[in-house]
Amino acid sequence: MAVETRVDPVRTLALARPVRLLVVLGCLSLLGPLSMDIYTPGLPTMADSLGAPAWAVQLTVALYLAGLGVGQLVAGPLSDVYGRRRPVLASLVLFAVASMLCAASPGIVTLVASRFLEGVTASAGVVIARAVIRDVATGTAGARYLSRLVLIYGLAPVVAPLLGGQILRVTSWRGVFFVLVGAAALVFVATLRVLPETLPPEQRRPGALRKTTATFGGLVRDRAFFGYALVLGFGTATLVGYVAGAPFVLQNVYGVSPQLYGVFFGVGAVAMIAGSQLNARLLARFGSRRLLCSAVGSMLLFGALLMVAVLGHLGLGPVTVCLVLLMGSFGFLPANAVALGMHAHPEIAGSASALLGLAQYGIAGLVTPLVGIGGKDTAIPMAAVILGLGIATAVTLATLTRGTAHEHETTVVAAG
Repeated sequence: MAVETRVDPVRTLALARPVRLLVVLGCLSLLGPLSMDIYTPGLPTMADSLGAPAWAVQLTVALYLAGLGVGQLVAGPLSDVYGRRRPVLASLVLFAVASMLCAASPGIVTLVASRFLEGVTASAGVVIARAVIRDVATGTAGARYLSRLVLIYGLAPVVAPLLGGQILRVTSWRGVFFVLVGAAALVFVATLRVLPETLPPEQRRPGALRKTTATFGGLVRDRAFFGYALVLGFGTATLVGYVAGAPFVLQNVYGVSPQLYGVFFGVGAVAMIAGSQLNARLLARFGSRRLLCSAVGSMLLFGALLMVAVLGHLGLGPVTVCLVLLMGSFGFLPANAVALGMHAHPEIAGSASALLGLAQYGIAGLVTPLVGIGGKDTAIPMAAVILGLGIATAVTLATLTRGTAHEHETTVVAAG
């Protein structure tokens, strides 16, 4: 009875103000992807002002993604031990500090290190927002919360480059990071006022950190899980290769302004969101496996066509069409890869989710600098990385996941 008197009022309070709670959780989830994309229109000018080569500047994307992946392995278990409010509030303070360090960075080394810290601290909002929903709502209500949350943070790739392009009209790339400091402050105040503690002390797990790490080895040895994790990682790296390379390619090679780049990227992000929503509608008819195979095949096709357009000097139009279609195809990939990977591990869903997150962002972080190897004035490295990762995704899907117990699963429900 003591548990009920402490937990039920929290759930009642949270669910009595669903819009306010959803907005706060959406902002916590939004901060991570927003921080990755908002400064990408300024990557070329950043390289010039710091006197750094393109590959070094693209490390700021790579290390941010690595931090976003690694941070998930820590933030989730910490919130199971100490509750939801304290870790997420602390992470917002540290995020603001990291963003200020980015803005004040005197050189590329400091900036890269600060971006890694920024990624680690941003990951807490993503993980803890999902945990809060699991605390206060289950069944249909929980699914409804999660689907709305996906739509909110799915707006980040659309809004961030457009916002970043406009910020660059009035300030330098350093000003973009000060905007992130302000955003973190606003989210901190909103979280402090709206978000209740949804995990009471009697439901916390002091041994969660030790138990979580103990399950990782078994997950990695599961061929199906490992295969779908790599598919998610390689597929996401394909998209991030575009995110890291496109500012240089579109602005330096094709003469596009930072503002117009933001528009192009926004169109691609809309295509990605449309793909993810179409995926949700088609799941009942085709199943996760078939849709995932189709998405991987489409990404490989558009990667090959992109290489043809670049090598054939076909101009801006064909290149941007291929990139938009690539992003639309990617919209089908994450939800299905995650659903299939976690299908056999419902009892350790948190650990499985953390490892999938590490693969998703960690692999992307490792390959991102490759798009800048050829310099700032060529599109060939970006096209080659996208095509190579498309091949790696397809080969992994065809080999590591073929013949697994849920290869022919047609009823997996993929959220988002």
